[in-house]
Amino acid sequence: MPLFLSSRDITSEERMDDPDCNQRELENTYRQFRTVNTLISQWYRIYKREIRPFLVHDQSVTLLDIGFGGGDIPRKLSRWARRDGLNLQITAIDPDPRAFHFIQKLDRIPQVEFLQCNLSEMDPSQQQFDFVVSNHLLHHLDANEFSALLAKSKRLSKTAVIFNDIQRSDWAYFLFNLLSRPFFHGSFITEDGLISIKRSYTPEELRQAVPEEWEVQTVFPFRLLLTYHP
Repeated sequence: MPLFLSSRDITSEERMDDPDCNQRELENTYRQFRTVNTLISQWYRIYKREIRPFLVHDQSVTLLDIGFGGGDIPRKLSRWARRDGLNLQITAIDPDPRAFHFIQKLDRIPQVEFLQCNLSEMDPSQQQFDFVVSNHLLHHLDANEFSALLAKSKRLSKTAVIFNDIQRSDWAYFLFNLLSRPFFHGSFITEDGLISIKRSYTPEELRQAVPEEWEVQTVFPFRLLLTYHP
């Protein structure tokens, strides 16, 4: 059991969620997400195991990314699929206008559509996706938002829901605090990353928080994968 982080911190708020936060530091944070996610988020492994086996040559497959942030995850998924000769059409949504403004500065990828949109605006009777994914979203949500996310994602997905998040532990906190500071400057990466770890779930906490049809897996290093397959 964790000692220092024995219980979730549900009150601390990340600086990047403050609408009045420093714009330059926020955009640096968006840029640096690409490096952070490459090092720790394990999306290529998830793509190979959870997404690519369902992709078929000469057949279009759709994916919804909830809360795209800096946009690096949908862009990477699209690149990997194109490299494998597969047609993955991605819709990435985020309600934050600052994230949407940032993404407009990046090179456009035809297979990825970015929308400033809240999940509540998606209509399952009109919009269906083969996959619904998110990265580092679960720990941001309160209990009602968490339940609404699970329910809406199930209704939007035809093949799988894949939520990738942090596993809370003392070691995760200690190592991130030690290793991130020398490399990430002029951004909220270290400060907000430590808050994210404190707000995140342990495997048992997450299993207790979700209905039984959802599966919780642990992934190295310090990752939780929450999945649902209709």
